[in-house]
Amino acid sequence: MKLFAKVCAVAVLAAGLTAPQASAAGQVEVGISTVDLAGPVIARVKVTVKNNTATRLSKLAVSFRGPVGWTVAPEVRTVKDAVKPGASAVVDFQIRVPAPRAGFTIRTFTATASYAGGEATGTSSQRSGTPLPNLAAAFNNVGVTNESAPAPGDFDGEGNSFSAQRLAAAGVTPGSTVSALGATLKWPDAQPGTKDNAAGGGQTVQFAGQGQRLVLLGSGSSQAAVGTVTIWYADGTSSTGSFGFPNWSFQDAGAHGATQVISMPGRNTPGGYANAEYQYRVFANSVPLDPAKTVELITLPSTGSLHLFAAAVA
Repeated sequence: MKLFAKVCAVAVLAAGLTAPQASAAGQVEVGISTVDLAGPVIARVKVTVKNNTATRLSKLAVSFRGPVGWTVAPEVRTVKDAVKPGASAVVDFQIRVPAPRAGFTIRTFTATASYAGGEATGTSSQRSGTPLPNLAAAFNNVGVTNESAPAPGDFDGEGNSFSAQRLAAAGVTPGSTVSALGATLKWPDAQPGTKDNAAGGGQTVQFAGQGQRLVLLGSGSSQAAVGTVTIWYADGTSSTGSFGFPNWSFQDAGAHGATQVISMPGRNTPGGYANAEYQYRVFANSVPLDPAKTVELITLPSTGSLHLFAAAVA
């Protein structure tokens, strides 16, 4: 298990706690001890509030919360005595930790210290399990098939799929590159009729890069193919971004702020190639990154109609 912390408004700095940043003079800092995730168990958690200001902290109240559905007791603890400049107050909480889930999980914990004249918050995140090694390991859907063998395809839940032959005519083949929104993306190196895109599941995958935005290549199998991606940086902080893809046909190509990248006539149906009078499309969209930080992991959306073929940093 690996522990890392991100800081919201304050740095985390206290004896025995994770501190990703140096102490900043004049701040109130909130630190959270490591939580025992080997549930089911009632774990004890220490929250430390350090006063780096030049005045006493009075009327101090500390709250703590974990993931949704995890019970914490008590909800709030008050500190009777004022905390002198340079001193710390430590309060204890108990949290009910459920049995661990299979696979890779990131749990986030937040503590808030309210006092006369202000408030400070500290956040920590802990990992359990192992993330998937790459995006291809998250592929769970067959979106492209050969016109001579369309049966494995099920891009839209009705047995339909993109035609490998029409994609090739548009310049896209297994392992080829696609340029979009300033990024160079690699089309899945998967043979037609095999899993080639990630649709739902919310998997966390290893992903290294640094830049201004994360570019995502895919298409929607509904008109509401919108989801949230979480970006985890090497320093333990994270950010989130919402994006969407239009329906692969019959929706405005600019829906959800997307950009059309590939278009081809027709699709494969369970009975073979059909619908040549309509265009079936692949799109790009992006979410912002912190350009000063290195991306380490991304957590994919859980929206099942949002199909992701590739991702790259621009």
